[in-house]
Amino acid sequence: MDRGQLAEFLRLRREALRPADVGLPAGLRRRTPGLRREEVASLATMSTDYYTRLEQGRGPRPSRAVLTGLARALRLSDDERDHLFRLGGEQPGPPPGPPADVRTGVLRMLARLDVPGLVLDAKYDVLAWNPLAAALITDFSALPPRDRNLLRLRFLTDRQTRLFGEDATREFARDAAADLRAATSTYPDDPAIARLVTDLLDGSAEFAAIWARHEVRRQQTLCQTIFHPEVGRIDVICEVLVIPERDQRVVLYTADPGSPSDQALRLLEVIGTQELTRG
Repeated sequence: MDRGQLAEFLRLRREALRPADVGLPAGLRRRTPGLRREEVASLATMSTDYYTRLEQGRGPRPSRAVLTGLARALRLSDDERDHLFRLGGEQPGPPPGPPADVRTGVLRMLARLDVPGLVLDAKYDVLAWNPLAAALITDFSALPPRDRNLLRLRFLTDRQTRLFGEDATREFARDAAADLRAATSTYPDDPAIARLVTDLLDGSAEFAAIWARHEVRRQQTLCQTIFHPEVGRIDVICEVLVIPERDQRVVLYTADPGSPSDQALRLLEVIGTQELTRG
C-alpha cells in the first residue's frame, strides 16, 4: 500500500469532480474545489473521519469494499479504479457491476434532443430516456425500476412483439442475448445480471434456446423497424454512442428527413404516451 500516492490520488479526483457530476447542488458558499470530503464519504458510505484519514495519508489499509465504494463515489473509470486498487494494496479484479449513474451532461443532452433517445447499461437496463423514447417504445416511468429493461420487455412480456416486426424481434433477441453473455463475462460477480439471466431462462423458452448457443458479442447497433400501434410503421436509423468509462450506450432513433417515418416520429411528439397508457 502506498499511503502517500493513495492520498494524493483521492484528493485530486475529489477536486476534479463538480457537485453536479454526482447530483448534488453547487451551493452558494462553496470554497473548496470539487466535492467536500464529507460528500465523498457519504457517497462512498463511510465516515468522514475515515475518509479524511485516507486522504491525509494516515489511514489504515482500505478493504476491497472500501475501495469499491470510493471508486463509485469518485466516478472513476475502469483504468482509474484499477489504479486505486493497486495504490490501496489490492489487485483490481473484475468490476462489481455496470454503473447505474448517468452523467449530468448526458441527461442534459437527452432533454434537449428532438429525437427519441435512451441510455442503456451493459445488461440493457434503461437508465434514462426522453419523452419521445417513452412514446416510441413504452412509458418507462410507469414500470417498476426492475422492469425497465429491454430484455425483460422483449422476452417476458408481449410489449416488444407488438411493437417490432417478427424478423426484427428475432434479430434483436439473438443480438441482445449475445450482448448479455458478454456482460456476464465482464461482470461475473454482479447479482443483478445473474438474476436477470435466471429470470429470462425460467420465463422464456425462446431465450433459453438462444442462450444455449453460447454466442458472445458486443452490439454497436440496435436498428429495427418499429410497428407502432398509433402511428404505424417507422423505419428507424439507430445511432449508438458509446460511453466507455460507464459501459453505457446512448441510443438515438432517427429517420430520413421528410420520409413517412420522419413524419411519424414528429406525430409522436403530439401523441406522447397518452394513447399507450389507455386501459
